[in-house]
Amino acid sequence: MRPAGRSETDSLYFNYPHFEAPDADARSTQKEVFPVAIVGAGPIGMTAALALAKEGVRSVVFDNKATFNDGSRAICIAKPSYYIMEQIGAIAPFLEKSLPWTIGRSFYRGKQILEFQMPDGPDEKFRPMYNLQQQYIEQYLWEAANASELIELRWQSEVSGVTDGAKDTQLTVKDTAGEYTLTANWVLACDGARSPIRTFRGHRLHGENFEGRYVIADIQMAHDYPTIRRALFDPSSRPGGTVLIHKEPDNIWRIDYQLKDDESRDEALLEENVRNSVAAVLRDIDYQGSWELEWWSVYSANTLALDDYRDGRVFFVGDSAHIVPIFGVRGLNNGLADAANIGWKLGWVVNGKAGAELLDSYTPERRGATLDVFANATKSARFMTPNTHGWKLMRDAALSLALTHPFAGELANPRQMTAFTYTASPAVLPPSEQSSESAFTGGPDVGALFSEVRLPSGFLSDQLGQNFTVLCFDETLAKQIEDACNDADYLNVLLLPHPSGTSEKYSANKCSAYLIRPDKHIAGRWLEACASEVVSGYRRVTFRDITV
Repeated sequence: MRPAGRSETDSLYFNYPHFEAPDADARSTQKEVFPVAIVGAGPIGMTAALALAKEGVRSVVFDNKATFNDGSRAICIAKPSYYIMEQIGAIAPFLEKSLPWTIGRSFYRGKQILEFQMPDGPDEKFRPMYNLQQQYIEQYLWEAANASELIELRWQSEVSGVTDGAKDTQLTVKDTAGEYTLTANWVLACDGARSPIRTFRGHRLHGENFEGRYVIADIQMAHDYPTIRRALFDPSSRPGGTVLIHKEPDNIWRIDYQLKDDESRDEALLEENVRNSVAAVLRDIDYQGSWELEWWSVYSANTLALDDYRDGRVFFVGDSAHIVPIFGVRGLNNGLADAANIGWKLGWVVNGKAGAELLDSYTPERRGATLDVFANATKSARFMTPNTHGWKLMRDAALSLALTHPFAGELANPRQMTAFTYTASPAVLPPSEQSSESAFTGGPDVGALFSEVRLPSGFLSDQLGQNFTVLCFDETLAKQIEDACNDADYLNVLLLPHPSGTSEKYSANKCSAYLIRPDKHIAGRWLEACASEVVSGYRRVTFRDITV
């Protein structure tokens, strides 16, 4: 919502583009079958399209709007998501515009009770967290997608049905010129929390609804506080409630404030009430300057997910598959990880680089990540918005204790989002297929995201390409692995010296090897590696030895 007299896209700082519907004559002559159709041109849909394009796979993207989503919406982007942006070729504008941060502070009744520092250091290419409004996120992804010859964007195009064929799907699409049918081999439903595709296919989200409701308001003001996430518990402005404050680019500040149980949602969203509530929060932080109201909305904390993220040739991605609480900045980041995950896997299957069984790993990996988010976010949600009298008593007791005992303040730590470890995935090797794996005393576990290391020539991630990579530390072993591969193996060998900072961080000796997937998760590792075992492991996790 925006102040009276301003339209939905009349922003103080962002110019919304207007996208025309497809040219009816041009699209009516298109009879080819698209490899992939993507429903939804938000951050998740465009990330999926770019991930497919990196694998050389064409896609058509539909969105029923004529521009980007209104309002800043999701604003916190975690470090793993920046690796995704880098891999799909969209990172430069994100780094230029976004605001990095590493510190969070929590206050109880005006007194600071916690300052947490997220892990960071000289070996890290990206900061733990960045703030950037969703309009910019969508703009930068659109710019990258629009520049790709492999991505066709169709705006003002509503998908009103998806039916199965023998080896493809039929999409019914309605645009300004009428209704038509398009055929695609695969469909990615990236159409948000109210996903029409999910409804068409007869699926429902299952889980828990929390009682806590928050108004989110963006204001523009010249406030000199650094880019530090602030949480105010039981402040004067919202007695018994919680307030979150984030700095965004362009002097925009996000203020999230909790509604009381007896506050009407409709009343709370009235402009006069939003202005009064924001003004009260600004008094709490001793800001006395001028400010302008930009945009506001409301959300509640829910943990909801599909039982299966795949329905035949349709995959559910992002909010169409799950809805997670925003605490710990998990919503957008979880969706981006979904898009990257299905993007590279579907690309490998379409190109014949992997067996179709690779796609069966999408639900175990990404639904497993969602359930892990639920476990962590539920703890945060119960602290931020206690849903029972008992939880509220415990939360308030912990906050009171934190005034005099610093250890209690750690309970207010939001447990920021981290990449999930795909331990039980069919697309990583089980312990039985990794001799000596259990002998490792450190390093990233199988299924975990790789560990970044600064090299003399840059960073380790700069050396990891679009294919699987074997990280090894012995020239003879590297040569043996290369000799064991054939022309159909998309396996790169990266030789690094031993001893070195990399071998130390990976707890590797000269005979060790790590198998790293295109998404930079560890597929397997051997403390004492042999070439045939490594290459066999690669073929196992890409299902190359299975006839489809």
